[in-house]
Amino acid sequence: MKLLVLTPAPSGSKAGNRATAERWASLLKTAGYDVVVATDYDANDGARVDALIALHAWRSHSAIMDFHQRFPDKPLVTALTGTDIYQFQFSQPEPTLASMAASHCLIGLHRLVAQDIPARFRSRLRTVLQSAEQPSVAPKSHPMCRQGRFTVCVVGHLRHEKDSLRTAMAARLLPADSAIDIIQAGKAHDDTWKAAALEEETRNSRFQWLGEIEREDTQALMLGSQVMVISSVMEGGANVVSEACRAGLPILASDIAGNRGLLGDDYPGYFPAGDEKALAALLNLAENDPAFLGSLKQKVVAKALHFTPAAERAALVDALDYAFSTIGSIASP
Repeated sequence: MKLLVLTPAPSGSKAGNRATAERWASLLKTAGYDVVVATDYDANDGARVDALIALHAWRSHSAIMDFHQRFPDKPLVTALTGTDIYQFQFSQPEPTLASMAASHCLIGLHRLVAQDIPARFRSRLRTVLQSAEQPSVAPKSHPMCRQGRFTVCVVGHLRHEKDSLRTAMAARLLPADSAIDIIQAGKAHDDTWKAAALEEETRNSRFQWLGEIEREDTQALMLGSQVMVISSVMEGGANVVSEACRAGLPILASDIAGNRGLLGDDYPGYFPAGDEKALAALLNLAENDPAFLGSLKQKVVAKALHFTPAAERAALVDALDYAFSTIGSIASP
């Protein structure tokens, strides 16, 4: 069976959507599917495959609608991103909701997506938790992780949705004798974010921005860190959560659905989104209270069982099976 996985992120991009598409292609190939990953789409692509998996309801809208109209008897699966769920279904409702309506199956990347999409689409929703490989051989820690310091890493592109400099802001509020360093990795979304990160480095002695780094360097940074912070104001289900859990790295996370849907309501490391004072208090607690830090580590290690490649592959196959079972139930526009 031939599948097309469509992502708006081009080949070579380190964007999350591209990484997800390529990982899904690899997992589905091991399940026996013939899979192609593409950025651009035309009708000839649809004619050559048996099913389409499109990442991003809004950005892939044209392709989704063309495939739906031309090939109504072929399964169409749409993966909902954080911006689909928490931004575009409100700011661009017509194309975003039309993509949802045209899809035989919708994929959510965390367990609470159902509460944030229209009720009429919830029966089509299947949850696929993104996986990460278990580190088999520990690499050397990143050289920026200094001996005797308490390193806090932030991993992700610098942009509004990630509230990317919130951890740096929190670090300014720490006591003078704190040993916390904030090491941030990720490409700036634009020149404004780049300038803000560079300015933060000049005014904040605890903060270092590495820019975009290779995967091996990201793993080394996580290895050398004591805590990771995820400060997003909207999130569809960040793969970095899976990576941290599989590495046994404690997480401090903004209290939003996208994080709760991965870490659970019982996770003790949440802070209100956008609240650097609350985050600073948690950072201080993590640095100085071994019991608190230990409880975070215990929780992420337990959660790691949900983020294995085998579990993600099984969930993807289930989503495709569901899409095949609903052929004929989606009305043509």
